[in-house]
Amino acid sequence: MSTAVLLFHPNYEASKINRRLLDELAAQNPAGVDVRDEYALYPDFKIDVDAEHAFIEQHDHIVLQFPFYWYSSPALFKQWEDAVLTPGWAYAGGNALDGRTLQLAVSTGSPASRYQKDGEYKHTMAELLSPFELMAFRVDLTWRDPFLVQNTSGITDAELDQAAKDFVANLTK
Repeated sequence: MSTAVLLFHPNYEASKINRRLLDELAAQNPAGVDVRDEYALYPDFKIDVDAEHAFIEQHDHIVLQFPFYWYSSPALFKQWEDAVLTPGWAYAGGNALDGRTLQLAVSTGSPASRYQKDGEYKHTMAELLSPFELMAFRVDLTWRDPFLVQNTSGITDAELDQAAKDFVANLTK
């Protein structure tokens, strides 16, 4: 299986969590996994739709990796979604994504306990990520459970190392 990891991090250079995940991926260098830094490619938000289509079409499994900002994704992700998931290609007569899987790799500063019905935010991560699952459904991508790294504001180095190893294992299963 070939895997595309599309990173949507507006400040990747300063990222501790997402950088560590991708550093581990680079260190292990599993076959068939390609990473694309969308903010590096499109700092002006002018997305090359044809290039994105071609990249995605080369992969069976698509991973959208981002930090959770204000209970959603960073702005470029939404721009990418609107530009790339076009009628005639992804839906409305298009079937370019049929047979592929989609997974999110999301980091949150808050601990998992806050993302519970009885937690501070009164919603679960499954609920908050449901728009992404619906998008996958709409364009015929098979949804895989998200990979979550939570409590990043309090994560220890050992916990982050384990999360990075788990991230790579998750991509290659």
